[in-house]
Amino acid sequence: MKRTSTVILSVALLGIAGAGLSAFNYAPSETSAKTNIVVAQTETATFDIENMTCATCPITVRTAMSRVEGVDSVEVDFETKTAIVRFDPSVTTAALVGQASTDAGYPAHASNAEDADHSEAEHQH
Repeated sequence: MKRTSTVILSVALLGIAGAGLSAFNYAPSETSAKTNIVVAQTETATFDIENMTCATCPITVRTAMSRVEGVDSVEVDFETKTAIVRFDPSVTTAALVGQASTDAGYPAHASNAEDADHSEAEHQH
């Protein structure tokens, strides 16, 4: 009798579980919302940084540049006195990122040709 009850209970639980799975629709419905993913293009600028004399100077430069809206990442190298900045050109420019470092007391100048062209164009306007 116990065995029959166990079999009936097991079959009932499997039936309930199967009914629950069929409630899920694995195919996307016509009314499902489409998700548009927009990936922002980024530019990379390399800056020569002046006045870095101690190991904590790069922290100040990185903090100043990172606070510019549109900046994604900042890597400052104390040994080479350079900063590599990745930013969204639709939000900011290399010139504005460099100005943030300059305003913090560490003048920054774009050192690669593409960024120098952008910086010069900004200064002409």
